[in-house]
Amino acid sequence: MKDRGFYAKLFFSTFYLSAFTFGGGYAMIPLIQRETVETHGWVTEEDVLNIIAVAESTPGPIAINSATFVGYKVAGFWGSLCATLGVVLPSFIVISILSFFLEPFKQLKLV
Repeated sequence: MKDRGFYAKLFFSTFYLSAFTFGGGYAMIPLIQRETVETHGWVTEEDVLNIIAVAESTPGPIAINSATFVGYKVAGFWGSLCATLGVVLPSFIVISILSFFLEPFKQLKLV
């Protein structure tokens, strides 16, 4: 089992990628590659190609699948959990904030 610092780094790396990448999962692929191979050295170039192939062939969003597989490759179950939460949480936070503004808007008669 890795130390907590590693899991935090994995979580915040995927959180950052998800929060500041526009264009969906396919736009995240080069950034995932740069972050995991070049910046941290967690996986190899060949691993990234295999991860993308598996992520595309499994059901679900490619960004979530890729993060899950990278996390599992480098730190097992807990790594996949941290990476997946890191990818999902930014969207969840934004949607939750928007829902607070949407509800009063729906109550307007004009709408």
